[in-house]
Amino acid sequence: MRPRILFVDDEPTIGEVVSDYFTKKGYEVVVVRTGSQAMAVADHTSFQLVIMDINLAGENGLELLGFFKSNFPKVPVLMFTGLEGDDDLLEKAMFRGANGFMRKNDPLDNLFAAVKSYIRPG
Repeated sequence: MRPRILFVDDEPTIGEVVSDYFTKKGYEVVVVRTGSQAMAVADHTSFQLVIMDINLAGENGLELLGFFKSNFPKVPVLMFTGLEGDDDLLEKAMFRGANGFMRKNDPLDNLFAAVKSYIRPG
C-alpha cells in the first residue's frame, strides 16, 4: 500500500505539480484547496502526512494545523509556505505542533527529502 499524503493549498498549479511529483515517487496524494475540504477528507481517509499551506486564501492555516494536531496527533504536519520573511508566523506554527516547514520556492527534491524523513513508500 502506498503512503498517502494530504496536500492542502489554494493554488491549483502547485497542487498539480506536487501531486505529479510524489505520485511518480510512489506516494498517493490527495489534493484539496481549502481547510474545510481538508477536514472533510480527513474525517474519512487516513493519511501518513499532511502538507499544508500556512496562508490559505481567506482561512487561518494555524487553525487548520490545530484541527489536525487535536484530531490526528500522530500524523506529522509539514507547513508549506510561499511567504518570505514571516518567521513569526512559522514560529507560531512550530509552537502549535507543526513538525517542520518548507518554502514553496525550495526545490521539490528538498520537499521530497523532508517527506522521506516522515514516511517512505512501501
